Amino acid sequence: MPESATPDAANAVEVQNPYASATPSAAPGPKRVRTRHFQNAKQQGIPITGLTSYDMMTAQIFDQAGIDFLLVGDSAGNNVFGYETTLPVTVDELIPLTRAVARAVTRALVVADMPFGTYETGPSEALHTAVRFMKEAQAHAVKLEGGVRSRKQISRIVSAGIPVMAHIGFTPQSEHGLGGHMIQGRGAGAEQLIKDALAVQDAGAFAVVLEMVPSGIAAQVTERLEIPTIGVGAGPDVDGQLMVWTDFAGMTQGRVPRFVRQYANMRSVLTDAVQAFKGDVESGAYPGPEHSYE
Repeated sequence: MPESATPDAANAVEVQNPYASATPSAAPGPKRVRTRHFQNAKQQGIPITGLTSYDMMTAQIFDQAGIDFLLVGDSAGNNVFGYETTLPVTVDELIPLTRAVARAVTRALVVADMPFGTYETGPSEALHTAVRFMKEAQAHAVKLEGGVRSRKQISRIVSAGIPVMAHIGFTPQSEHGLGGHMIQGRGAGAEQLIKDALAVQDAGAFAVVLEMVPSGIAAQVTERLEIPTIGVGAGPDVDGQLMVWTDFAGMTQGRVPRFVRQYANMRSVLTDAVQAFKGDVESGAYPGPEHSYE
């Protein structure tokens, strides 16, 4: 949510200048992003930015760079724990990661992903999982997958005072039922996608992730909804963008989704650094006199 030159400064100040201080002479301090800023951003056409994060160091970097929300995703299954899919991830595994991210930030909204099998049986289980993330991990909000099928769970969590980010389109936890990594919302699927979007909005979600859907359908959903849409491979006509940080930073080995733009090649940078360190140790160049204590 970058600064914008909109004339309605009275309504826009919290979104436009999240680092505004209480007094002009005071040093600027970070202002926490809240769910209301997402709604303001949509109304004012200010893009929302999100990245995944699973640890304190990346959370600090992304937070200080001004990213609006950090998702402690069940994508940690692939990027932290070494699972082939997100399905084996548990709440007990995500809570320490979420706690580390939440402790590291001063501005970004921290959203915890609810893993597969922790909300599907009904609203009571969903609320129990969400409460654990809020109490044990200090998350600011939770995210869960599913549209119409998850509306009761979303409503129950929201009624307890916990913000919910919804997730429709391609939902990775349902990849086997969906037949793999398939684009959703094409043809007859467009009507269901719109139904799912309206269902999560009516249930009280403050935003909804649209993953791997045609850009034209994503634009229609964005136009119809009052809550912000966050795209993951959903084209440009949404209210914000979310990326898995290991994808956008070039850390991922192997296939990278088509919708990912790689802004760095950190795998290459780290590989070069490790090889240089190894070579220096083997040659005796490291440690040198300047690295030793008298």
